Amino acid sequence: MDPEAYAGFEGYAELVLRCVERVPRGRVTTYGAVADAVGAVLGRGGPRVVASVMRREGAAVCWWRLVRADGSLPPHLADRARAAWLEEGTPLRPDGRVDLDRAAVAVDLREQ
Repeated sequence: MDPEAYAGFEGYAELVLRCVERVPRGRVTTYGAVADAVGAVLGRGGPRVVASVMRREGAAVCWWRLVRADGSLPPHLADRARAAWLEEGTPLRPDGRVDLDRAAVAVDLREQ
């Protein structure tokens, strides 16, 4: 199904943003991990749906703490994200991507 269709699913965007807000400074999570956490609550969605939500509503949260499975972000966000990662002390790889082995955290919406 088209990611845009799920992004409008009641409560989905709110849960995505809540997941991103839970990621501490200097750490990251992935689009897939957020999709799994939201899916555990709502039973729907995937990484592309999470990206769709972030594209439309993610400016108000620490969007640079949400990365692709390889530790990167889309090129148009990379420079701004890199500045935030450096400021927060996020572990990076020599190629500029986030070192997921050292920086990734799990998100779980069932914990309050």
